Amino acid sequence: MLIPALTANHVELAGRRRSEPRLCWCFSSWKPRRGTVRADEEGAAPMGTCAGMCSERERLERQRQKRLHRFEILPGTERDRVPSADPGRAVKEYSRPAAGKDSTRPSELRPPAVLLKTVCYLIDEIASGKTGAPWTEVYGFVFDRLRSARQDLTIQRVSGRLCVAVLERTLRFLVYTSYRLCQEPLRCFDPKINDTHVQECFSWLLGCYREGIHDNEPEVQALALLYNLGSLHALHHTLQLPEPVRSTAPVRLAASVSRAYLEGNLVRFFRLLRSLTFLQSCAVHRHLPRCRQEMLLFYSHGYSSRNCRYPLPLLAELLALEGPGEAAELCREHGITVSGDTVAFLKTAFRYPPAFVSRHSYELVDRKQGDRSIADVIHGYS
Repeated sequence: MLIPALTANHVELAGRRRSEPRLCWCFSSWKPRRGTVRADEEGAAPMGTCAGMCSERERLERQRQKRLHRFEILPGTERDRVPSADPGRAVKEYSRPAAGKDSTRPSELRPPAVLLKTVCYLIDEIASGKTGAPWTEVYGFVFDRLRSARQDLTIQRVSGRLCVAVLERTLRFLVYTSYRLCQEPLRCFDPKINDTHVQECFSWLLGCYREGIHDNEPEVQALALLYNLGSLHALHHTLQLPEPVRSTAPVRLAASVSRAYLEGNLVRFFRLLRSLTFLQSCAVHRHLPRCRQEMLLFYSHGYSSRNCRYPLPLLAELLALEGPGEAAELCREHGITVSGDTVAFLKTAFRYPPAFVSRHSYELVDRKQGDRSIADVIHGYS
């Protein structure tokens, strides 16, 4: 039987989402939590004087308490009863604000230039893979130390170019990790916690962009729209951007992807995904299981017939899957019958699996990295 053309009614059906994505991105300017900042008598924020990645007091304290991460231990002392801290590798850890604890001592705070140097060290020496450690361990260490860097920015109320440079690298790391660790169990990687910090970085950065011109704004605005795919607020924010930013290639492409999804034009949506950059693909990847499910539901209604057979290779191509094998597995998860290299859609047979399964995608994501290192990706080098 020939495959019939889909009608306007089917397009309307595709727009009926089972559930809208839960979005928590705040578009208002990010402001430091005043409760964590103790200004001096004149109301000025404290200015850091710590010239290293970690203050001597904290380094010696954590050494004494045996709380050094193995990335911070002085080589050759790993087997000592009390391993020594390496002053050139120890990085200030994140510490929650506590009653009676003074977190504003200048000797404990790193000035903006030192914070940027610290972030670059974390990227070039740890996240780059030079340690040979599992990425889950790398993520745990870098995530905590980047959080500490943002805490120092908050306490000192830093803004401007150096603040943006720290935040942009932090954001790229978190977005990349959301893809890199998407298949890890919850005990190793919690995507909700990671998402909270991604959204905080977006909100903070967009506030910085409103205060001045920054070279990487189009890149971040596009990432924000793709990461928050399906949000009308995100698309509205993008459409309100200044013309020089809104008309850039990254923002225009991201807006086209967002519109295709919101309009229910999933064929065009998946076609546009092939044009995204590596990091943009990492940002949108978390939405792909839901988008594929919606397209299968759309086809289950549009091609529902006991005599109609849809080519499995074509379905795999439309869904941007790795091949017919992955397409067949996805169909079976949704109650769709697969016979040889064809699929039989029946709207009464469609079922929702208990949970979305996120998988790595060579075609849509991995191949786009090319020969760029992880450090180059996080630094934003093209």
